[in-house]
Amino acid sequence: MDDELRLPLFDEPVAADARSPRDGEPFRVEVVRSARRKRTVGAELRGDMLHIAIPSWMSAAEESHWVAKMTAGFKRKLSSDRIDLTERAATLARRHQLPRPREIRWADDMSSRWGSCTYSTASIRISNRLAPFPDWVIDYVIVHELCHLEVRGHGPEFWRLVQRYPKAERAIGYLIAKSGDSELDEG
Repeated sequence: MDDELRLPLFDEPVAADARSPRDGEPFRVEVVRSARRKRTVGAELRGDMLHIAIPSWMSAAEESHWVAKMTAGFKRKLSSDRIDLTERAATLARRHQLPRPREIRWADDMSSRWGSCTYSTASIRISNRLAPFPDWVIDYVIVHELCHLEVRGHGPEFWRLVQRYPKAERAIGYLIAKSGDSELDEG
């Protein structure tokens, strides 16, 4: 193996497999099997190459699973970079006469909610799982969380504020379809 493939992140690579990107893909993928890596999978994007390190004992099916999972996560991250949440929240707050947050940011660790608002600090987190969704859906989640800066719960006053966003019902339907649930809990 080439010494250039010995990346410090991956420790002693056993074998590497570089996969070319398909048309329209944002990066190529390289899988490195490490004898020193026992249980965890790691990934790092450098330039246009996503380096994924897996334990050497993993089966081809497990490797495929982790490559798909890590690739999807990095694609979400890249697509979240296209939206300046601070600017977007300020625009939506002004347009719909809602309070502005002190902070709004993407969150990688939100798996059961689309967004969250901490009323006491006026901070909003938006799940990066939303990043590939249409802008009008992301805007709805931002508006939903902005409304929580004024009204804490999901009572009638809250929903009156949410309805200021003209595509609210359509966005709720979209999120229900994407979540696979009949109930929507995004904030």
